[in-house]
Amino acid sequence: MSTITAVTVRPPRPAARPIPLTRVTQVELRKMFDTRSGFWLMASIVIAAILATVAVILFAPDGERTYSSFAIAIHLPVAIILPLIAVLSVTSEWSQRSGLTTFTLIPHRSRAIAAKAIASVGVAFVSMLLVFAIGAVGNLVGAVVTDTAPVWDASITECLYFVLGNVLSLLIGFMLGVLIRGSAGAIAGYFVYSGLLPTVFGLLAASQAWFRDLQPWIDLQYAQSALFRFEGALTGEQWANIAVTGVIWLVIPLAVGLGFVMRAEVK
Repeated sequence: MSTITAVTVRPPRPAARPIPLTRVTQVELRKMFDTRSGFWLMASIVIAAILATVAVILFAPDGERTYSSFAIAIHLPVAIILPLIAVLSVTSEWSQRSGLTTFTLIPHRSRAIAAKAIASVGVAFVSMLLVFAIGAVGNLVGAVVTDTAPVWDASITECLYFVLGNVLSLLIGFMLGVLIRGSAGAIAGYFVYSGLLPTVFGLLAASQAWFRDLQPWIDLQYAQSALFRFEGALTGEQWANIAVTGVIWLVIPLAVGLGFVMRAEVK
């Protein structure tokens, strides 16, 4: 007689749910703080803002201790630190060789890069809130020291311009991190972007009349400087300058860098 063997049919396992982008962003944000160097880099924003505020109180002429003066003074060191944070948030996967782990847990690299971008921009917004708060305290302290009324000469619109300018600076650092994927090279590239190129463009505009009118459409730093002047609303031409230079120096290189990241071998 034949023997009939019962076969147990198991239901198919449900597909694994992808890790939510919010959780990936939280992890990337924590990675910015959980090392000693990362912590002090974040802390340097507050330290630099306080030192710049004290410098304005001690050395600025009486008539120039205004809220916009404090904001501009604080912007100078913060504009250097924020892009470095964005650079290191991206290049750490390659410089610390943690990319294999990250991209194994998150196979879709675009989600990991997007989480890094969101975390970096979030840090920029929080940093700007701290900058405005420290500037406000400095303005009040400066008024007490000089026995004058505090001058609040920055409108909400101008403050929003200020935030936008710093976010764009941070995104430049993020773009260089994605494009170069090496901490030293990306940091050097940022100083070329923010220091060398504007100097070359400025000298060219000063010596060549044909380039003088072209500079706002080519020079990224020149176009974005309108966001930090606290001179009222920007004109349509100024917005166009920012858009065109942003596409040339930010969007196109970022697209190229993302293409490399999606295809590059991770070791």
